[in-house]
Amino acid sequence: MSEKKQNLYEGMYVISATLGDEARRKVLDKIQHGITSRAGEIVKLHDQGRRRLAYEIGNHREGYYYLIYFKVQPSAISELWQEYELNDDLVRFITLTTEKVMEKIEFKALEPAE
Repeated sequence: MSEKKQNLYEGMYVISATLGDEARRKVLDKIQHGITSRAGEIVKLHDQGRRRLAYEIGNHREGYYYLIYFKVQPSAISELWQEYELNDDLVRFITLTTEKVMEKIEFKALEPAE
């Protein structure tokens, strides 16, 4: 019996800030192609831009943040994660199931440190 149900997922991707615009675009395209090549659908992409990381990850202090809402069969998630693990330009990623797509993403400003 094959799975046909697609779940809605929210994926957060942090791409290395050391990459140029073209290289970063290629990494993002590869992430999206991984989803669509598994009969998935990109629902919404939020480009959050370059941001400082909360802590250093493998000599990276900054990264470009992207939030992608997509639909795909649950069995494809482990395959996507395997691809992500092999991508050295992908600093960090997380994939969560979600119930709805956020149309607008806003972050609360941090309080100044005393």
